Amino acid sequence: MNTAKLMDRTRQYWLLARFDRPIGTLILLWPALWALWLASNGKPDLLVLSVICMGVVIMRAAGCVINDYADRNFDPHVERTRQRPIAVGKVQPKEALILFVVLCLCAFALVLLLNIYTILLSFVGAFLAASYPFMKRYTQLPQAYLGIAFGWAVPMSFSAQMNSIPAVAWLMFLAVVLWALVYDTMYAMVDKEDDLKIGIKSTAILFGDYDRHIMAILQVIILGLLVTIGQIQQLYWPYYLGILVAAGLSVYQQKLIFHREKALCFKAFLNSNWFGLTIFSGIAVNYLFQ
Repeated sequence: MNTAKLMDRTRQYWLLARFDRPIGTLILLWPALWALWLASNGKPDLLVLSVICMGVVIMRAAGCVINDYADRNFDPHVERTRQRPIAVGKVQPKEALILFVVLCLCAFALVLLLNIYTILLSFVGAFLAASYPFMKRYTQLPQAYLGIAFGWAVPMSFSAQMNSIPAVAWLMFLAVVLWALVYDTMYAMVDKEDDLKIGIKSTAILFGDYDRHIMAILQVIILGLLVTIGQIQQLYWPYYLGILVAAGLSVYQQKLIFHREKALCFKAFLNSNWFGLTIFSGIAVNYLFQ
């Protein structure tokens, strides 16, 4: 294989894994960091922090690859996805499967550096990542399943740091599941018309005209869960200031999706990164003051 061809294959795999679009990595990373900082009282083990961060990057890439493999017959018919590497024939489905396996093996090699409890939890995480893309064929709630897959970083982070999973970890897991349900519904609103045509299921379709109202209720519940976590952990005012800012971001997202315009719904989805950063900043600053 000559240099030019090798560079092209590398570029196509890079695009397939969506390394050019880090938003998915970031919104997966923030909950893992929330959990690590809480589990360690603001002083996470360097090895654990490194493994979790690298694992998030690799598994998000693996998730994107298997997602495009699963959707290879749908993506050419959706405006937002029709230029993806498999959809345009620049990467063959077999290549995508091989890349998915390689990425999963890399992630597993990292997890082997952690305790046995976390290693066992990683099998659940791998199953969730591999099965999520197929859920949109069988359930009206694929966004909730995505939330479970993304939220699994929380118990894994607590386990890696503490070798146990306290009750507060499951409260955070629930908050993350609902958070992902909200932002991925915003994302699904962009594709709603195309999904209806080709028979793909989503919460954007399921919620119908009540989508904004349901998401608003979920956002209030998420903020309530975060407040509860702060009380259990006896966190200080910087954390609650972060929640207040996050509440403002939630209101802003509601404003963006009010008329259900595709571009603004996607902007609301992207804004979720700032929500995650705000909560993490509140946690991190809290421990600086403690």
